[in-house]
Amino acid sequence: MLILIKENAQQMSLEAAQQVASQIKLKPDSVIGFATGSTPLAMYKELIKMHKEDGLDFSKITSFNLDEYVELPPSHPESYHYFMWENLFKHININPSNVHIPMGMAGNIDAFCDWYEEKIKSYGGIDLQILGIGGNGHIAFNEPGSSLGSRTRIKTLGLKTRLDNSRFFSNLDEVPKYAITMGVGTIMEAKKLLLLANGINKADAIKATVEGPIMAKYPATIVQLHRYATIIIDNEAASKLEGEYIDK
Repeated sequence: MLILIKENAQQMSLEAAQQVASQIKLKPDSVIGFATGSTPLAMYKELIKMHKEDGLDFSKITSFNLDEYVELPPSHPESYHYFMWENLFKHININPSNVHIPMGMAGNIDAFCDWYEEKIKSYGGIDLQILGIGGNGHIAFNEPGSSLGSRTRIKTLGLKTRLDNSRFFSNLDEVPKYAITMGVGTIMEAKKLLLLANGINKADAIKATVEGPIMAKYPATIVQLHRYATIIIDNEAASKLEGEYIDK
């Protein structure tokens, strides 16, 4: 793993955007795995800026999102379909036919998950997978206890995850109890991983991910085994690390 510690969330986001841009410039038809949530928002703003001001070209990339709530229609303001189009896709020149986001309204979710796995394979796999991390160490919606070899599937969301996400809804009861998520095994097959975290509330999860033993209790710890994993964090998220890492 390469651990980059930045002064604040804005610097973290700029570094992350530069790495995504480098991947696209290196391979214009890259397959990019996107994440949602508050952590990547500033990075997406930087990518939009690079597109509009520097001509960063997204026209040939293919995207696959990590997850989506079950039974939220794409038009719902808290669906990840809505999130991605509002915060990134409608501001860049991505080809809509190359956008793939799990369909939470699928009639047969198991069949959809199998299709999603095969679709990723049909594009030769994901070149760069962007990840956030939950306070309990989850990646995507792979909650603590998830199999480290798991594939895209439906998952029951834990109470902590639902509480964390309740800030986006009117109350906890409105937060969906299920989600479709790429599995840990699916994520680990990406050629490169880019994990982002900021804030003191992520310090324990980052400590476990970077310096703890690999265990299903903290699914993010599996990234220790990835050949090309980069973790970009701010000073607060890095505050409990004991080792010496790159302050770039």
